[in-house]
Amino acid sequence: MTRQSLLDLLSFGPDGWGTVLAWATLTTVLIALSGYAIGAVIGVVGAYAKVSGGRIARSLADAYTTVLRGIPDLLVIYLFYFGGSAVVTWVGRLMGAEGFVGFPGFLAGALAIGITSGAQQTEVLRGGFHAVAKGELEAAKACGMSRSLMARRIVAPLTLRHALPGLGNVWQVVLKESALVSVTGVVELMRQAQIGAGSTRLPFDFYLIAACIFLLISSISGFLFGRSEARLSRGVRRG
Repeated sequence: MTRQSLLDLLSFGPDGWGTVLAWATLTTVLIALSGYAIGAVIGVVGAYAKVSGGRIARSLADAYTTVLRGIPDLLVIYLFYFGGSAVVTWVGRLMGAEGFVGFPGFLAGALAIGITSGAQQTEVLRGGFHAVAKGELEAAKACGMSRSLMARRIVAPLTLRHALPGLGNVWQVVLKESALVSVTGVVELMRQAQIGAGSTRLPFDFYLIAACIFLLISSISGFLFGRSEARLSRGVRRG
């Protein structure tokens, strides 16, 4: 296609696909953010269990990270979507409903991505904690800090400083995983590109547009994580 025809394809007019692509992009970002936030909560709990938990807590956290990192992400999405649909259908029948009741695809995708990214964030945060110099923790104890105060002022900021590069990598993975949610029927960016490709018979153009949008989001995300790393590293001497 010529450049002008590609611009027409991206236009926001009645014959363009700009509006639906913009909404699909927003859906992709929301799915990724939701999944990442869920994973962050799980990651904090999992890392705490591995670092400071008892034998049972550590065993459960180890089993969780081992299993979730060993199962394909697409399979996890299927399990959440069809498993959730089975539960919702069963509850619906108890309430008098008939037929199949589908589990919301957005929720299934966000939960699945959150569960899988949580395993990765658990390991990243655990590694960030172990990267904190023991002398800094001993100094905090020598100053008479309580355990909660030390966790808030020393452990959490320093762990985040060391873990932020890894957390940025996890975000990039989550962003790409959001494309898998299209299998549940959610019209995110990848699904909208498929629809556009099928409707116009211009698959290369739509997939190229989707690739450029993903690259743009990834670049902006990388910039923001880079600025955050620089901010958290202020006053730290570089070797």
